[in-house]
Amino acid sequence: MTVMLPPDYRPSEDEEFMNERMAEYFRRKLLDWRADLLRESEETLDHLREGPVNEADIADRASSETDRALELRTRDRARKLIAKIDEALARVEEGTYGYCQETNEPIGIRRLEARPIATLSLEAQERHERLERTHRDE
Repeated sequence: MTVMLPPDYRPSEDEEFMNERMAEYFRRKLLDWRADLLRESEETLDHLREGPVNEADIADRASSETDRALELRTRDRARKLIAKIDEALARVEEGTYGYCQETNEPIGIRRLEARPIATLSLEAQERHERLERTHRDE
């Protein structure tokens, strides 16, 4: 069942957290983000398919190779991000999207707007990062 959203709908702290409209809003946001990443990845692949440019100048060749390596790194980052978006979409379908995986508390609308793939509340994320720093310093 698709929920109808007014074109100007934005989630609000005043409404029930992760109601049908809010869940649909974030589902669409995730799908749009995923589509953008796939489109960019396709453009990258098209560019890479053009093959290596045989530059006569060694500096130009090095620059081209650096550009290709950067594109491949960016493509890999996008692939990982798409996997996280797919996981978030699965959580929307399961009804667990928007809730902290550690505390089961709502993550918060502002955080989800900024990072729709968030799995931890801000407090849980900060705790997690403090623990990482502590262990890294040891």
